[in-house]
Amino acid sequence: MINIQLNESGTRHLDITEENLQTIRKYDLFRQLVGSNGYVTEEVLEKLRHTIRSLIAASTTDTKDLLDLCIDVIYHDKMKAYGLRNLIAAYDEWLATQAANKEQA
Repeated sequence: MINIQLNESGTRHLDITEENLQTIRKYDLFRQLVGSNGYVTEEVLEKLRHTIRSLIAASTTDTKDLLDLCIDVIYHDKMKAYGLRNLIAAYDEWLATQAANKEQA
């Protein structure tokens, strides 16, 4: 479990599970999410929310993992651009760890 900070003052935190990270990877949710300027804004968060809603609406298979990600993380009442930026950083770190573990195996 990874704990990310949701606001600059450090008063809000959110636990991210391994399953949440696997769902992000499964649906490649962060691919081309952030623009060329590299800034994570509220518009980027809304873009992610729209993408996930579209995936759920268009899916003919079980999307429980996406729904869990929405409930637990993406639509969390304290999730803002700052939290999404930290989530992306935590995801990138997790991916690097996964790749390193795969190389060692």
